[in-house]
Amino acid sequence: MIRHLTAVPPPPHPPGLREFYENPAVPVASGDARSRRQALMLARALGPVRRGAPAATVLDVGCGDGSAAAIAADVLPGHRIVGVDWSQDALRRAAARIPYAVRGELGGGGLPFASGAADAVLFSEVIEHLVDPDAALDELRRVLRPGGHLMLSTPNLAAWYNRGLLLAGVQPVFSEVSMRGIHGRPGTQVVGHLRLYTARALRGFLTASGFTVVRVAGAPYHDVPRPLRPLDRAACRLPSLASILLVHARRRRE
Repeated sequence: MIRHLTAVPPPPHPPGLREFYENPAVPVASGDARSRRQALMLARALGPVRRGAPAATVLDVGCGDGSAAAIAADVLPGHRIVGVDWSQDALRRAAARIPYAVRGELGGGGLPFASGAADAVLFSEVIEHLVDPDAALDELRRVLRPGGHLMLSTPNLAAWYNRGLLLAGVQPVFSEVSMRGIHGRPGTQVVGHLRLYTARALRGFLTASGFTVVRVAGAPYHDVPRPLRPLDRAACRLPSLASILLVHARRRRE
């Protein structure tokens, strides 16, 4: 299922972005709570491995250091988890956590897998970093089998606190105006977000890209100040207000 990788074309990212994402100090995920909730959603969708049946192939595209894939492997016993990233540094770290870590890019030559090779794709905290998310979803749809599962997570532009911040004229959390520093919003870390989505926008985008949205859920954000964390967890009951959007979608059958 894995094609031989040939010479990689020039990176699709503007100069400077590649170096930014290669920096191991840049945060790669929104916390273990999100990873576990997402893995449990996928476990319910795939079900247990049946005796005599082949294991499902799950690609964690943009796996980073492999921490989320390792959590998924614990929740999905018997299924094959393959981490995919274009960062060699990230792959070295991921290899210490998961048995399979493969280099691949969504842009340029595409992912090193045959069409329809994957039963499911984890796409966690990636889409907000992309210059061309349309092409990325096209590629994920290609590698998924018809009916295959896409488990996507991304920060919510319309999170409960962002609504209040905007009313007060403050830059929303998760949004960036510079890759060099924080300007006009709460937080201390530049994380390189290029795009942000609401639940409604994400549902429409996935539908237009050839997917059927099965469920939208919410997850908390680990960097919310401690006194506000109970409120952040409560907001998960209404995904449109949650810090993190978790979407289960399926590739539509032709």
